[in-house]
Amino acid sequence: MSESTPRRKRREEHEEHENHERWLVTYADMVTLLMVLFIVMFAMSVVDEKKFNALKEGLAAGFGDSTAILDGSDNLLNQAGVSDVDLIEANEYVSKMKPEEKAKFKDAFAREEQLKKERQYAEAAAEVDRLQALLDKLDAALRAKGLRDDVQAGIDERGLVISLVSKHVVFEPNLAELSQRGIDVLDTITPVLREVEEPLRIDGHTNQVPVKPKFYPTDWELSAARAITVLRHLNEVGGLPNERMTASAFGHEQPLVDPSKPGSQAVNKRVDIVVQSALPAETRALLDDVVAAKAGEHATTAANTNANHANAANANAAHHTEGTQ
Repeated sequence: MSESTPRRKRREEHEEHENHERWLVTYADMVTLLMVLFIVMFAMSVVDEKKFNALKEGLAAGFGDSTAILDGSDNLLNQAGVSDVDLIEANEYVSKMKPEEKAKFKDAFAREEQLKKERQYAEAAAEVDRLQALLDKLDAALRAKGLRDDVQAGIDERGLVISLVSKHVVFEPNLAELSQRGIDVLDTITPVLREVEEPLRIDGHTNQVPVKPKFYPTDWELSAARAITVLRHLNEVGGLPNERMTASAFGHEQPLVDPSKPGSQAVNKRVDIVVQSALPAETRALLDDVVAAKAGEHATTAANTNANHANAANANAAHHTEGTQ
């Protein structure tokens, strides 16, 4: 018994020995938390568009923003790329926020939306400038050949639209064969179109005269035949690759000018060559606004220039009057 007692005491003393390495547990916990923090930060730096949209819609719902519903948009739960689970999680996240936190998030999202709109408008403005430069090249080439009146061109949400109007008989009545003047127009604009890589959409149109085409069942077939005639000439003669081009037929459904105006039928019978913009649809929708804004700026500049000329003329007249008294 006397010998076993010291051994038991030694074991008890060993079991009660203080662990001086317990700080490693706390350190490991801290390192783990830091690692999780950096993972979260990395995940936030790579924006998941679906989850971002889900959070945005959830925040909007939490803030009571129902403008999307009032505007007749689709149900949030049916929007592409946003799952029901994402929306539920976002709404739960919003519901747990304090009022001041909701206000901060609302301001942050408002700033983000404003920055997004400004960025899209800037991209649309740059696209208009690029397409305008292409239009200027086309204009110069057509003017050099005396063919400018055969083309009406402009920029809209589709891109650059080059309308081959029949004011000088690009197409003979009831036919889909190009006239010699129409061939000259295409041969003039093809080198400029070859400089760009955007896809081309060839749209055929007829006028609004309620007469059945002589050689086609309806004006749909006639407009399709005219579009294909232009497409084939651009490919077979102009060398533009097939994969860049598609053909569409619109019959008499999309007049270029009001059919009630005199001379409109000669213009509405046409083929449109559309240099399609590669911008996203949401940004392309701003092209019309940018064109209108630039037109207003040009009008203001012209008015100011005319006013300056008038003031200068008045000043010269007054000076002349003073010198002759």
